[in-house]
Formats: sequence, C-alpha cells, structure tokens
Amino acid sequence: MPRGSSPKRERQYEHIRESAKNRGESTKRAEEIAARTVNKERARAGEAETASRTSLQDMSSSRRGGLRSHSGAQGPTYDQLYADAKRRGIKGRSSMNKKQLEQALGR
Repeated sequence: MPRGSSPKRERQYEHIRESAKNRGESTKRAEEIAARTVNKERARAGEAETASRTSLQDMSSSRRGGLRSHSGAQGPTYDQLYADAKRRGIKGRSSMNKKQLEQALGR
C-alpha cells in the first residue's frame, strides 16, 4: 500500500487480497488485484495525487465485481467467454460464436 493510506484502504486491500487468494489466485496475483482495485478507488475518491482517465471515467471496481459475481439470466457474455478461452489457449476461438465458446470451455 502507498504511504499515507487510510486504515479503511488498508482493510479494503486485505479483504480483496484474501478474497482473491480464497478464489485460488496466487499470492502475487492476489496482491496485484488488491492493489489495483484500491488504487482505483483512491483515485475515484480524490485521495491519490494522480489518476488516469480510465480510473475516473470507467465503472467502479465494486460495480464491476458485482456484475461478474453471478452469471445472470443468460450466463457469461461472449466477451467473458472469449477472454476465458484466450486465457486457456483454446485454438480457433476468434471464429467461434457464444455457444461454441461455451462448448469449448466445457460449460
């Protein structure tokens, strides 16, 4: 955490880091997720000295997390499936439609 962080941001960082580790992320990746999330929230709240345009204009981290926390009525979006296929290295993903991506991912 950056120097001068508030106790609230420290708690937020620890909570996010532990949640990511519980989901199976590596310690290093969990720390990265937590740091990026807290830094974005600090920028949105005006607590950071500098802030990128996307930090200020993009949807908040908590909103994005809420959208990803459940699959919704129709399941994950095409973009989410494509990103998952890319992470897994599935060949031919660029020419697949949503249903084909779901099959390739075993969903």
